[in-house]
Amino acid sequence: MTDQTITRPRPATIIDVAREAGVAVGTVSRYINGLPIRVGNRERIAQVIEELGYRRNSAAASMKTNTTHIVGMLVPAVSEFHAALLDQLTRRMRQTGRAVLCYCHDTDPTSFMEGLEFFAGHRVDAVVMDGNEELRQRLAPYIDEGMLIVLYDNDLPGLAADRVFVENRRASKRLVDHLLDLGHERIAILHGNLRDSVARDRLQGYRDALEAHGIAKSPELLMDAGWNEQRAYSGIGDLMALPNPPTAVFGANYNMSIGALRWLQEHDVSIPDDMSLVSFDDVPAFSVHLPGITAVGQPVAKIAQTIVSTLQERLAQGGPSGKRTVRIDADIILRGSTRRLRR
Repeated sequence: MTDQTITRPRPATIIDVAREAGVAVGTVSRYINGLPIRVGNRERIAQVIEELGYRRNSAAASMKTNTTHIVGMLVPAVSEFHAALLDQLTRRMRQTGRAVLCYCHDTDPTSFMEGLEFFAGHRVDAVVMDGNEELRQRLAPYIDEGMLIVLYDNDLPGLAADRVFVENRRASKRLVDHLLDLGHERIAILHGNLRDSVARDRLQGYRDALEAHGIAKSPELLMDAGWNEQRAYSGIGDLMALPNPPTAVFGANYNMSIGALRWLQEHDVSIPDDMSLVSFDDVPAFSVHLPGITAVGQPVAKIAQTIVSTLQERLAQGGPSGKRTVRIDADIILRGSTRRLRR
């Protein structure tokens, strides 16, 4: 029996990639680390990396640069909005040479802490998350230890984090303005849990519109549905049982709007003949529903790109999280779920 030595081909190195691509080693390094280089060089380097089967030694690189090229994303649920943002964020982060790891915590404090510990243990470059007031105190020590945070959707005022938000208050006002311009004055709102800044902003936008049109407040038209479809289903029933029921309803997210839609359909309340309905969050179901539902479309792609740009800038500076806030306008998609009120 003879000894046989198994020889494996030498793995390609960054020097091999640079030589084949006809660029400097530093240019390849910038490409690998997600830093800007000329488009032509980027395309050529990507092609050579694929041809040579080059694999970056992530462990060694992270020891040298203190980066892992991994971004964590903490979401309360993989629902329509969060799933769409995860998809867009993953695609755009990939273009910078970073991967996104998602952890769903279901707003459970224990699960949230497990997610933070997981990301801290894997030394992610940053964490993108929907703010939750109940979890603020648990998050602060990680920031003190250098974890970069970008908040979206919900704010945690005073926390050292960057922020990318939609203009929730302004968009909500414009949506309710639309109903008021059609002659509606008895406008109800199905709002989310007011511990969340996004719920407070959308409710304030509703109030801004009423005040701008000189409409008196009607507390009985404010229904806390807690972002929940079933609670919205029950809530719209309570609103319709009022001695003077609303003629229009604003669902402050798509879950609550779906709950309202289900109740109205089951009780033969016609949209828009008997009730006008508008929603924050546009989902595919609203465009195929008959009639189509007028809604605020969340600019998910722009939110994702702004998060990526914010992180790129922060990581390039090498400093701690700041308190930069970017607010993005949202469009209103007008469909057939509203009509002018008959006097």
